[in-house]
Amino acid sequence: MKSKLYLSLVGSICLAAAMGSHAQAPGAGTEKAITALENRWLESEKTNNPDLITGLFGDKYVATEPDGKLEDGAQTLADAKARKWTSAEYEDVKVQVYGDAAIATGGYKGKGTDSGKPFDEHLRWTDTWVKMPDGKWQLVASHYSSVK
Repeated sequence: MKSKLYLSLVGSICLAAAMGSHAQAPGAGTEKAITALENRWLESEKTNNPDLITGLFGDKYVATEPDGKLEDGAQTLADAKARKWTSAEYEDVKVQVYGDAAIATGGYKGKGTDSGKPFDEHLRWTDTWVKMPDGKWQLVASHYSSVK
């Protein structure tokens, strides 16, 4: 009876240890990498330096704007160059990893001018990142919704 109890206890400890290490390992590094890329985009806004986001977009990147318009990476970069931020911040950023894809979600509040016209926006966003064959993570899709 003692040996069964002992084996059961040892088995439970091993199972718990295996589950704990498995729960932390997969995706943890990717979550940090994607969060860093998202923070790079935010830093480009905070410092009014759109050059920081060049190279983030995949060749077929598409963004769905709050008004329903679609834009590619070149247009997104051009829009960033037309804007001057006085404030920009993220809220509630989360990253979920699915193999060679990652979904980042969060909120954004920003103020400034866009081609000289003031803006004050509060958005929720979803970004889809894909690990390319060269190992580099690139943004392939973004979606923005206005928060009322």
